[in-house]
Amino acid sequence: MTDIQRFSNWFFNLSTALGETTVEVKPEHLREFCLALRDEPDCAFKQLSDVCGVDYLQYGVDDWQTESATGTGFSRGVTVEPIGVNPGEKNRFAVVYHLLSLTHNQRLRLRVSFPENAALIVDSVIDIWPAANWYEREVFDLFGIIFKGHPDLRRLMTDYGFIGHPFRKDFPLIGTVEARYDAALGRVIYEPVSIVPRVLEPKVIRYGN
Repeated sequence: MTDIQRFSNWFFNLSTALGETTVEVKPEHLREFCLALRDEPDCAFKQLSDVCGVDYLQYGVDDWQTESATGTGFSRGVTVEPIGVNPGEKNRFAVVYHLLSLTHNQRLRLRVSFPENAALIVDSVIDIWPAANWYEREVFDLFGIIFKGHPDLRRLMTDYGFIGHPFRKDFPLIGTVEARYDAALGRVIYEPVSIVPRVLEPKVIRYGN
């Protein structure tokens, strides 16, 4: 990995887990850091592979363990060390960028966290990597994070009149409204959701032994 410690004034922390490097970027330095990573020859991160939002609400609290139940049945991966997240994480929301340098065959993960009660606003990188266009719209739609400078920041996955952000962990799994076609009115109408809330729990069914 190219030495990015020379940009240390632009980030809080650099860590490596499972062979991947994660850099905690200061929000106010995101754009200049991204420009340097793209343009400097010893970096050459020309490709943006992904932009995603993260909600760390109850992070590491609600995973279930199934080792005692079965070795091959219903299971969920639980790692001892959080990947790219500091233990005791207090910032709820973050934006994560995955970069690729084809020149140096290297990958890099950038993470911008939002302090408690801070506005969920971060600079757009669409003019640095045009591929960020729909990624940023998706994060805006599903998490409610605003990308300042994006030329067309509209919802991408949900309906035009949708209220709320479905990937926030406090958003109800059944949603808040449901749509149906009303033949009498000749249009689609929205009504309060009629599904009964229920808790989904893992189940292991054994036959025989």
